[in-house]
Amino acid sequence: MTSPNPPAKRSFASRFDGEKILLALAAPVLAVLLSVVLCSVLLAVSGKDPFDAFDVMIRYGTASDGQVLTLNRTTVYYIAGCAAAFGFRMNLFNIGVEGQYRLGVLFAAYVGSQVDLPAVIQVPLLLVTAMLVGGLWASVAGVLKVYRGVSEVISTIMLNAIATAVVGLLLIPGRFAPAKSANANAIQTAPVSESSHFFSIETAGGTLWGFIFVAILIGVLFQFTLTRTRFGFDLRATGRSETAAKASGVNVKRMVLTSMAVSGAIAGLIGIPELLQSSFYFGQSIQLNLGFIGISVALLGRNSPIGIAFSALLFAFLDVSGTQLPLQGDYPQEIVLVMQGTIVICVVVAYELVRRYGLKRQQQKVGAELAAQAAAAAANKEVAA
Repeated sequence: MTSPNPPAKRSFASRFDGEKILLALAAPVLAVLLSVVLCSVLLAVSGKDPFDAFDVMIRYGTASDGQVLTLNRTTVYYIAGCAAAFGFRMNLFNIGVEGQYRLGVLFAAYVGSQVDLPAVIQVPLLLVTAMLVGGLWASVAGVLKVYRGVSEVISTIMLNAIATAVVGLLLIPGRFAPAKSANANAIQTAPVSESSHFFSIETAGGTLWGFIFVAILIGVLFQFTLTRTRFGFDLRATGRSETAAKASGVNVKRMVLTSMAVSGAIAGLIGIPELLQSSFYFGQSIQLNLGFIGISVALLGRNSPIGIAFSALLFAFLDVSGTQLPLQGDYPQEIVLVMQGTIVICVVVAYELVRRYGLKRQQQKVGAELAAQAAAAAANKEVAA
């Protein structure tokens, strides 16, 4: 006998589980709050007023020049986060983002200094060069994992060290650096050609890098690939369970190789904004540790393109505003590094707490639904009787 009250169709708005969204936001928010509390305690113990320190950071970070610097830094961090996250979604820990981006930007700088084509050809050429170098370097770890069973964590860490040695080997006078340099102490490539310069936007707060639109495009393509393509489905399925993916016909070895190559290709673009819009050469002044920052950004953003955007913005804000701490109050700038590090640690703790709470809530919902179904069945029996 059919139920006297058939269930109504779910509305469009009801498809969005508000509690699920809150749980997804709870972990990163809790991690940031815990980090702020810990850093406040450290500042108070050292005899500094934490509220004044945060006030300095907020005032500079929200000023026009601070906003521009933050967006420029966010562009770099977002690309780094996407590079790490692409591997993480496949359950591959690409720790070699650091070496991949350094080699990518080095070769792009060298090609840009040797070739001078029209900008519509020159800029894409440098982008492709950086992506190819980064992708090929990451593929080494993929090949070792697929055919020799070497953990990608170990191989990518070792490849970082090898990449550093390769950069030092190539960046000497007569190779990638000019044979004769006006400053013998500054070892760097020749400046890239004028046609290699990427467009920028002049604002009241300074020069905004046009590469921010490339970063947005990377995020859109990342999200589209994950949610709207067969490759993205196979990627997520393999990341959840290689055994199940293999049983459903997914070529796991090919997925590992492809994912590592794509992750490395994105990593190759990390240093391009600074190369084409700021320094215009590769040298000792190139920013280091961007790959490791990208891993932190990806973890905080839960490997989601949208989450990574907010995570990159937060890390960029901390970096840019933190430079004012020693200048406006004699605060230690290292507190920013402490805050970033504690955020990463707190992320692990917060995610576990939220996961356990979410599991408990899910069990409660299932229990409530089973109880409701049992009550409805008993009511139907009474009506039938």
